[in-house]
Amino acid sequence: MRIFLFISFLLFGCLVQAQEQSIKKPDLKVGLVLSGGGAKGLAHIGVLKVLDSLGVRIDYVAGTSMGAIVGSLYASGYSGKAIDSIFKSVNFDNIIIDNIPRESKTFYERENSERYALTLPFDGFKLRLPTALSRGQNTFNLLSELTLHVKNISDFSQLPIPFFCITTNMDTGEAVQLESGNLAQAVMASGALPTLFQPVNINDSVYIDGGVVNNYPLDEMKAKGVDVIIGVDVQDDLAKSKDLKSATEILYQVQNYRMLNDMINKVKNTDIYIKPDITNFNVVSFDQGTEIIENGVIAAQKNIEALKDVVQKQQTHLQGRPPIRHLDSIAINGIQIHGNDKYTRAYILGKLKLKSNTTVSYGDFSSGVNNLIGTNNFNSFTYDLRPSSNKPGYDLITNVKESTQKTALKLALHYDDLYKSAALVNVTTKRLLTNNDVLSFDFILGDNLRYNFDYYIDKGFYWSIGVRSRFNQFNRNVSAEILLRDEDSDINKIDTELKDFTNQFYVQTQFLNDMALSLGAEHKYLNITSETITDSPGSSESVFEDRTYFSAFAKVNYDSYDNKYFPNTGFYFNGDFHLYFYATPNDIDFDQFSITKVDVGYVFKVSNKFSASLLAEGGFSIGRNQSPFLNFSLGGYGGNLINNMKSFYGYDWLTVSGDSFLKSTFKLDYEFALKHHLTATANLANIDDNIFTSGEWLTSPDFTGYALAYGWDSFLGPIEATYSYSPETKNSVWFLNIGFWF
Repeated sequence: MRIFLFISFLLFGCLVQAQEQSIKKPDLKVGLVLSGGGAKGLAHIGVLKVLDSLGVRIDYVAGTSMGAIVGSLYASGYSGKAIDSIFKSVNFDNIIIDNIPRESKTFYERENSERYALTLPFDGFKLRLPTALSRGQNTFNLLSELTLHVKNISDFSQLPIPFFCITTNMDTGEAVQLESGNLAQAVMASGALPTLFQPVNINDSVYIDGGVVNNYPLDEMKAKGVDVIIGVDVQDDLAKSKDLKSATEILYQVQNYRMLNDMINKVKNTDIYIKPDITNFNVVSFDQGTEIIENGVIAAQKNIEALKDVVQKQQTHLQGRPPIRHLDSIAINGIQIHGNDKYTRAYILGKLKLKSNTTVSYGDFSSGVNNLIGTNNFNSFTYDLRPSSNKPGYDLITNVKESTQKTALKLALHYDDLYKSAALVNVTTKRLLTNNDVLSFDFILGDNLRYNFDYYIDKGFYWSIGVRSRFNQFNRNVSAEILLRDEDSDINKIDTELKDFTNQFYVQTQFLNDMALSLGAEHKYLNITSETITDSPGSSESVFEDRTYFSAFAKVNYDSYDNKYFPNTGFYFNGDFHLYFYATPNDIDFDQFSITKVDVGYVFKVSNKFSASLLAEGGFSIGRNQSPFLNFSLGGYGGNLINNMKSFYGYDWLTVSGDSFLKSTFKLDYEFALKHHLTATANLANIDDNIFTSGEWLTSPDFTGYALAYGWDSFLGPIEATYSYSPETKNSVWFLNIGFWF
């Protein structure tokens, strides 16, 4: 009897427990809505850090624009703290302006990008403004790398936290909810802010920023069946007209008219509404990111009691997130390329440096993508790494959008102490005779009319072909010793006019992105005259040079500097050999001669603000060089010096010369603010005829100079004011440079 009662009691207890479980309420489901707002959206990160610290479990994430970017990372497994670390390490200047690393560009593309301040598309003889400041390629590359660990998930509801984002169909103006596909591409479409980022193509539809029509997807989140919605709003109130000082701010104001009306009801229907203080920031205030994130923390803490109440009502809580394991390498099995027409599969794969059935480091993969974009032949390059169905690794699915703009008008301004003021007008056209060619013509107006003509057929790592023509001229006081070769002359300076007309045909191959070998032939006409002194009574001028030279040349160039004008790291080597084998007119005896010169530079970072550089230069002639302006000359400061002119602080232009020289330069660079530099430089040299045979190059330096300078790496190019001094002459010389050198 007792056994029967005991069994009955157990069965009754189990039945009661089962009934209690059957009527137990389902767990509280929490949705998180993140609005758009550009840089102001960094406040979302501060809110996420607070949610994580309290243990709030988020069951669904929705976002628009910057809210979609931050939300997608959170949904894919990153914690608020991890996202904070990511964004603090991002160079937003490079992201926004789509700055392609210098090492990813061919030597020809480097020269183009480091010469012009403004580029305007030229279509059908009509100038057109660019569709946006940025193609968004760097942003897409970064997001693709950060979400690589969830590449096998195309349904966003299957992410660690289900996710969707809002974008706008540019053709219809309708809001579109993206819940599947390529996560990085979907987020890019949601954040394609007009004028800042170009529209994004997905499955033959074109999308722009979701904030245009729905910047706070509250109703869409409610439709997911969540019980509580936490909303973070980083939208502006309407600004006063006097405070609208940029096109981006005006556009954002127009967008806000409708958004703010919609937000009245959305705020009421948001269970926990978090509004960070973003009053003093705008959509591009990325340089104030730390302060914006902290304001997000402060705003979330003001709602801490409501957030704690959510945690208490949740039956399971956030237990912390495992760190994301980033892949060091990728096994690429198959490669598909879609959208190419003018450029072959072989050309694209050659730039990507990829082959099927290979394993590459993610760093090399990113470098290859930059190489392709660095050609400027493509408006966009999107890719998806899909897990292979039959073996470990990925299939690379790519979509390229070739640039339809063949011609561009490029402009620049410049001033220096040699060429004086100058305005450059350039016309560049691509695919003139072949799919891989570029023709560029610079016409330079100002105190000294000049031109540069280049035609280049780019065959990548094979032998490329180039033709170059250049005309330079300037008027300058030149040391009489250089022209007259008479140390006893009573004349110190001679006002001289120089004209240099040079044409080259060459072939070039690249061993690495940073290294190139060139072989070619050169025609050079030199004309040097002066009205200071005359050849004979009745003559109006003296002619020092009026001759044409023919030569063959070879060049080896290695350049891994991260910045041409203000480098922080890198190595530089330039070797040049010219054999002058013929000259006209031949009424004066001409003997063949050659000129060899080598430059070697090394730059390294001493700290985050300081960098140091070392530069050694040397050269010599073999044979009888009869032209004073083909000799080496020291003096002045410049970045576009012709023939064998060499900068030298402490001395004016063209002060000393010889057929051989050795020079060393030491520089310290302090970047005291972003793109603003203070530099201190010392240079020393020996220069004369035959210094390497006489042993003069081993003696203490005959010429020394020192300089202090301020430099600004501006959108016009480097702006530099330099004070220099030489202890030998006891004289100081000022140099001023404004804009890119050309």
